[in-house]
Amino acid sequence: QVQLVESGGGLVQAGGSLRLSCAASGNLFSISAMGWYRQAPGKQRELVARITSSGSTNYADSVKGRFTISRDNAKKTVYLQMNSLKHEDTAVYYCSLRNMYWGQGTQVTVSS
Repeated sequence: QVQLVESGGGLVQAGGSLRLSCAASGNLFSISAMGWYRQAPGKQRELVARITSSGSTNYADSVKGRFTISRDNAKKTVYLQMNSLKHEDTAVYYCSLRNMYWGQGTQVTVSS
């Protein structure tokens, strides 16, 4: 059974930083790609960043150079470091394991 629990969201001013965490249970974490997605009101869910089991990463163009995804297999946790936040980064952020399992989401609100 896989469960994903996100944390670290909140309210931050534009230009600020947040670090999201997603803790996984079960035995699939270390062999699975992990992703961070976000969904803003009235918009479709979109991929923000993804990291493979071997550590290769890719990012949405809108966050390149500002966000960094990383993972700690010993802690079964994936992180999203978000710097230089913009108002348009406001969304509910979800983590995903293999695009099969999803967390409940954490709200990120960036005030302009």
